[in-house]
Amino acid sequence: MGKKKQKKFPDPGGAWLVTFSDLVTLLLTFFVLLLSMASMDQSFMTRVTITPAELGFLSKRGSGKVTAKVTLVSELLERPWEVMDKQNRIKDLLFPDDVLPPDMDRSTLDENLKVLAKPEGVALVLTDKLLFPLGAYELDDNAKVLLHQFIPVLEYLGAADINISGYTDDVGGMNPSNFELSGQRAMAVLSYFVEQGISNQRLTVSGYGPTYPMFSNTTPEGRGQNRRVEILIKTTPHLGGYS
Repeated sequence: MGKKKQKKFPDPGGAWLVTFSDLVTLLLTFFVLLLSMASMDQSFMTRVTITPAELGFLSKRGSGKVTAKVTLVSELLERPWEVMDKQNRIKDLLFPDDVLPPDMDRSTLDENLKVLAKPEGVALVLTDKLLFPLGAYELDDNAKVLLHQFIPVLEYLGAADINISGYTDDVGGMNPSNFELSGQRAMAVLSYFVEQGISNQRLTVSGYGPTYPMFSNTTPEGRGQNRRVEILIKTTPHLGGYS
């Protein structure tokens, strides 16, 4: 019996290189397209960020719109390490002359309002001279005008919790009435913020009485500075959120 003839297949030679080169060309085209799209996205985001600021408005975090002034103040408050150098700038933005109460001058505001950096964020510190009659805990009309200027900023910083703490001077020492008064004053500010639409879930209150004085209680000026309310806006990020 004769041997079966084996079929001979044509030698492919270098034909596979054609397919390989086509594949490489397609991959190169794909990566060029991705690079082009990334550049377009970056350019688009730059325009979106800049244009609203030029119009005087920036999108609020959540809904609606806020003025560029509110956005600027909020961004400054989110950088506690800068507030000591820029607290006068923050005061001027929050309280231009046309929003000050008629019987309050700029020097009175500057002496009785401080913007302080804290480990948790930024504290707006107002003495009782700006908020309450001596020994009382009901906000006067001037106080409501001043506190109202904080509302748009607090709304913009909607992810930041807020602690409101009250303090007294050391007249009367550790008498419970001092702690009660400091707590009532802090609650008065908290209640006003809630009335203006700030979520009560973001707010906590503390009354420290004469403890933690900022100045010496040996002088009338020092005691006046120690009778205060601190609005602590917790803007320092912590584990991906707000502390």
